[in-house]
Amino acid sequence: MNDMPKMLITLGGILVVIGLLWQFVGKLPGDIFIKKGNTTFYFPIVTCTLVSVVLSLIFYVIGKFK
Repeated sequence: MNDMPKMLITLGGILVVIGLLWQFVGKLPGDIFIKKGNTTFYFPIVTCTLVSVVLSLIFYVIGKFK
């Protein structure tokens, strides 16, 4: 039961960081954006990679506490 406050503080900190970084999602250098005429192609490859790395780190840290 003593771990609950620590976990909530950690989760809150993670949510704050995610909220701050959310403004850059989809606008990172390296994301593919092609617009020709009335056709638009968008593939956020760098954003997907960054989200994958961050989620992997979060789940790794959570796994270490078990």
